[in-house]
Amino acid sequence: MIPGLPTFPALVEAMMGPVEAAVLVYFVLINFSYTALLVAAIVEMRRMRNEAVGINDHIVVGSRLAPTISILAPAYNEEATITASVQSLLTLDYPNLEVVVIADGCKDRTIDVLREEFALVEVHRAYAPRVKTKGVVALYRSVRHANLLVVDKLNGGKADALNVGLNLASGDLVCAIDADTLIERGALVRLARPMIIDDSVVATGGTIRPVNALATRNGQVLDVTVPRNLLAGIQVVEYLRAFLLGRLGLNRLGGNLIISGAFGLFRREPMLEAGGWLHDTVGEDMELVVRLRRLGYEQGGPSGVVFVPDPTAWTEVPESWGVLGRQRDRWHRGLTDTLWRHRALIGNPKYGAMGLIVFPYFVLVELLAPVVEALGLLILAASLSVGLIDRSFAILFFALAVGIGLVLSVATLLLDQASFMRFRKPYDLAWLVWWSVAENLGYRQMTVYWRLRGLWKYLRGRSDWGAMTRKGFAKTPATPAPATPPRPS
Repeated sequence: MIPGLPTFPALVEAMMGPVEAAVLVYFVLINFSYTALLVAAIVEMRRMRNEAVGINDHIVVGSRLAPTISILAPAYNEEATITASVQSLLTLDYPNLEVVVIADGCKDRTIDVLREEFALVEVHRAYAPRVKTKGVVALYRSVRHANLLVVDKLNGGKADALNVGLNLASGDLVCAIDADTLIERGALVRLARPMIIDDSVVATGGTIRPVNALATRNGQVLDVTVPRNLLAGIQVVEYLRAFLLGRLGLNRLGGNLIISGAFGLFRREPMLEAGGWLHDTVGEDMELVVRLRRLGYEQGGPSGVVFVPDPTAWTEVPESWGVLGRQRDRWHRGLTDTLWRHRALIGNPKYGAMGLIVFPYFVLVELLAPVVEALGLLILAASLSVGLIDRSFAILFFALAVGIGLVLSVATLLLDQASFMRFRKPYDLAWLVWWSVAENLGYRQMTVYWRLRGLWKYLRGRSDWGAMTRKGFAKTPATPAPATPPRPS
């Protein structure tokens, strides 16, 4: 020990005071924010369900005012899921529907599978893009489905593929999805409703739910159960909390900044005027929504973004720690990039509630949460090591943090059940509660690490996506057609 230098315990004690105070203030702030979102979500759910009473969606979309919709489905090496996805899209219950599948330089059999399954023939059509993209190799139409267009293009990434689809789309609205997404038949009708009745709405988004282990037939989910796989099961709870607590609550508090890239509906013309999806970000879905809202405020165009909880799309979520980690650090890089690009909105009254409430929330809660949570864990460990806090107090504080999170998760599950009754078996609810508990036993800590890694990668200029592997949907054989009864002689 060097004379004159403070001991480690003394150094820790000197530092802990202000840092502990900051962490405790943040702890109160973040949990107050989540509680406010929960209350807002409950109020918003009640309002939206009351508004829907007596509305016949089929009459609304069947009128002459119903907009045409082009679904844009980018695909990169999706041979395992592409058939089910396209079948799902072709059976959607919406008139005036166009399906545009964009194969983004696929190296597997995606194009071959599409040719075989949907009887594609090449068509010759001029490609005159309003948004600059990589080149188009070939265009195909389906002999069996006149509303199916398939594009084979040079690889340029998801944003480039979506922009090709945007250039070729004929609909008044464009629906951007992931190629591994299954959309419920009536979902598009309900997703379009806010844009039909309100010209100020520029985009809407629906709920995303994990499809892992669920049986499907012809692109539709047959029965909703809770996955028994650890990672998939926890993500069911995670997704419900993100959509029904987060985005539904933000509807009430000033609007959303995110429409999921897996299931979002946009007005085509404002999209073209805004320049489509950006190529130089891994958070192209969030960045686009923020840019559309910002331009709406600045130019006097439509700027409303509405989350609609009822329409549902199903997507395959990662079941390996490596793939999940790469996804989550990419998400956090995308969040950080969008907030930095549009930092002028933070606290700016020019942008209404988006600038004064929603943007600060995303900075303070969504962006900084992993930093503060990691700092809190380090403080707790350091304080315990030098005896600054009692072990019983540390356990109590950890239990409080876990307990608050559990209450929020269970409340979200109850809101989902009360509204939609997706899970009809009692043991499924028991599994959901268990996954809500299990989330805190290592999984949450890993998400903190992944998000910190994503933040560090962003600061270092990393922009790679990382490899995403797919298992494909669990299939149930189609029910054979009943035999034709013999004619009476």
